[in-house]
Amino acid sequence: MSTLNLGILAHVDAGKTSLTERLLHAAGVIDEIGSVDDGSTQTDSLALERQRGITIKSAVVSFAIDDVTVNLIDTPGHPDFIAEVERVLSVLDGAVLVVSAVEGVQAQTRVLMRTLQRLHIPTLIFVNKIDRTGAHCERVLRGISEKLTPSVVPMGSAHGLGTRSPGFTPYGAADTAFTTRLADLLADRDDAFLAAYVDDDTTVSYDRLRDVLAAQTGQALVHPVFFGSAITGAGMDALTAGIKELLPAAEGDAKGPASGTVFKIERGPAGEKIAYVRMLSGAVRVRDRLPFGQDDEGKVTAISVFDHGSAVRRESVAAGQIGKLWGLGDIQIGDAIGTLPAAAQERHHFAPPTLETVVVPCRPADRGALHTALSQLAEQDPLIDLRRDEIRREISVSLYGEVQKEVIQATLSNEFDVDVTFRETTTICIERPVGSGASFEIIDKEPNPFLATVGLRIDPAPVGSGVEFRLEVELGSMPYSFFKAVEDTVRETLWQGIHGWQVTDCTVTMTHSGYWPRQSHSHGTFDKSMSSTAGDFRNLTPLVLMSALRQAGTTVHEPMHRLRLEVPTDTFGLILPVLARLRAVPYAPDMRGTSCLLEGEIPAASVHELEQQLPALTRGEGMLECAFDRYRPVSGTIPARPRSDHNPLNRREYLLHVERRVTGHRSGA
Repeated sequence: MSTLNLGILAHVDAGKTSLTERLLHAAGVIDEIGSVDDGSTQTDSLALERQRGITIKSAVVSFAIDDVTVNLIDTPGHPDFIAEVERVLSVLDGAVLVVSAVEGVQAQTRVLMRTLQRLHIPTLIFVNKIDRTGAHCERVLRGISEKLTPSVVPMGSAHGLGTRSPGFTPYGAADTAFTTRLADLLADRDDAFLAAYVDDDTTVSYDRLRDVLAAQTGQALVHPVFFGSAITGAGMDALTAGIKELLPAAEGDAKGPASGTVFKIERGPAGEKIAYVRMLSGAVRVRDRLPFGQDDEGKVTAISVFDHGSAVRRESVAAGQIGKLWGLGDIQIGDAIGTLPAAAQERHHFAPPTLETVVVPCRPADRGALHTALSQLAEQDPLIDLRRDEIRREISVSLYGEVQKEVIQATLSNEFDVDVTFRETTTICIERPVGSGASFEIIDKEPNPFLATVGLRIDPAPVGSGVEFRLEVELGSMPYSFFKAVEDTVRETLWQGIHGWQVTDCTVTMTHSGYWPRQSHSHGTFDKSMSSTAGDFRNLTPLVLMSALRQAGTTVHEPMHRLRLEVPTDTFGLILPVLARLRAVPYAPDMRGTSCLLEGEIPAASVHELEQQLPALTRGEGMLECAFDRYRPVSGTIPARPRSDHNPLNRREYLLHVERRVTGHRSGA
């Protein structure tokens, strides 16, 4: 059997988990359809998901459509959990994007569709909830064409909208309006088909049309649209047939070397780490020793493969399949197993979190337990970016929004028995170098107290390039471990720049290097005071790098969101002064009769306040869409972030800290 790894994506409450239940029931995997409201669905297995009625973690279930095994991945719809969706995208062969027939295209729908298009993931669109009062398929279809993509084709007509017994009738060869519209759409994207169609449209058979539709859908050029109701089952047969016919099954070299990607980590009942892996080629077997990540390796002790519902124990997991691996204690989300193809190596598809908060234990004695618990949550969601402030004994996490904060709080309480509160949420800024700066310190020359020579130059780099480390010295001029110590420390030090924010979009070049070789006393005992160690390079690098950075100078940049605001025309005058106070930059308004469309940009720090004020300003009729766009230089007062390290910008304080640390190690030894 072939395998199709299928993602179900949607704006929150569009009905994707209900759709998952309906597909499982239709395939005979479950006897009774679960309810999101009752907390009885297959994929919302967390207690917190059942309580809130929302998907928080992605979940995998399996079912069969004839000879195709479908691994269906249900993903969160709330934007605060977009990181969970990001990890799923790297393993998908195709997707179903769910849109409500009542609410239509919503903010998260647009974000998801843009990303699916950018990654060329074949996507069907399912307009759900045609049984609901207010369902309007033509209006929703226009919204899809205008707001998502014009490359859509409805695959049938819905009837009985807003009733308990709606229906969906698929178009066929006898529907000339459909076949003409379909042929025109396909001809725009296929020159050979266009030539045949123009030459004599009567020679283009309906089977040929369906073949070309499947090919172009598989290339993510066109997006078939289906209508139905996950609650009543209307349209499910047509959607299921469309999934099999139009979405391409997984491809992979079953006989090639083992290669895959880890997209989810969870803990088992005994606390053991379980890695979810999508295999791209080859196979992994129980007792195999697997290379993963950078330089790690582990022995696989058990394997489960998804088959007809949940995961079942198997001796191996093969190319195209999704499996759960036990025994790899150090594995992390995003790790590659073996060598990934270049096309599979892109990791980040969505913007990083732009908010952060300090997590405070209600009981001071829980401080250690809190760090342990958050470390386990960071295994499952690395983008929360756990940050420990040893000076103030505080722990910070990164966030996408306030709902995510509430979920973290509830999870810590329910699963780890740690009650917490949070400080005020603040915005995460970045620093970028303004110019170039250089510094060096020579071994055995004042004021350098370390047995190492390090020279570094920092230069600005293109936006989005991150941090690149280069050498202007010979790689063989000293042991590789010393170069590695410098590079690792450079990256670690740049997490906090002059103003305390992460420094990015720069190139750091090592310009000077030197060390004292391993030396011994006459009786043969190694003398650390006469020989350079990697510790000397780790301790000296922050001083040299921050000196160069101070010379280069940095600017602080704040995250900006794209703003799309639709409000009643008569409230436009009330909105403008609020946007000005929130430092938003609106573009020219587009007046559309009784409604006004306003686009622009707004600081991430102001989005939450605008969301709170909008209902009162617009009588509850305002619609706001915001998504991260870029970083812009901060004007006015420069926000500073409290440092969580022993500041290498203050040489005396830093050296005292190093001395205390070294003394502590000696006394401990």
